[in-house]
Amino acid sequence: MQFTSEHRLDDGVLEREFLLDGIPGTLWTPEAGPAPAPLVLMAHNNGLPKRDARLVARARHTAAHGYTVATIDAAGCGDRPRSAAAEEARAGLRRAMQAGEPVDDLFESLVGPMVEEAAPDWRTALDALLALPGLDGPVGYSGWTALGIRLAVTDPRIAALGLFAGGYVPRAQREEARRVTVPLLLLLQWDDEGNPRQRALDLFDAFGSREKTLHANPGGHLGTPLFELEDGERFYDRHLK
Repeated sequence: MQFTSEHRLDDGVLEREFLLDGIPGTLWTPEAGPAPAPLVLMAHNNGLPKRDARLVARARHTAAHGYTVATIDAAGCGDRPRSAAAEEARAGLRRAMQAGEPVDDLFESLVGPMVEEAAPDWRTALDALLALPGLDGPVGYSGWTALGIRLAVTDPRIAALGLFAGGYVPRAQREEARRVTVPLLLLLQWDDEGNPRQRALDLFDAFGSREKTLHANPGGHLGTPLFELEDGERFYDRHLK
């Protein structure tokens, strides 16, 4: 892992950009405290860049609360190269949505392969992050639901999941959700225009975690209240500290 830049932000958080085997990432570290800060992996939804403003704001807020936070541009995300198949699927999805046609199979052809390609990059990044001084777990995950499910069932280092129910979850991950056993906090926007409410409720029901909590708020896809970020940090406090 090679750090390429370093900035001390006005909230005391240290922000460092890094490059790992061609994978670009960002690491936010809180001001030094009495003990090492637990690690939270923060994944943007499929295709968005690691510098997405909403993700950066969440990451800085979480780091200021006392966590080390990391994100990467996994395969097919941000500035990483996108496959011809993914671009074709995106174009087909746009056409179908404009025409009011069914889109589930198109989402499946786009998001399913993205999960398969992104998960190994995140595991590679986690290996390198936990080799840094002062980072040895436990590890939390926040963000993209489909990827979080895959990581939780394939990597025992993931100890808690904070997920957003606003994106398409492929059939494989809907089945894998039954094998998730770590504590879960799922956020649902009740009026999300792009995510059928019942599908999100069915997904929550499918999770195998003995401790799982659903927070539902009125409003559309981008309307998650700020207090849910603070509640999420309390969730990680319970399971990572």
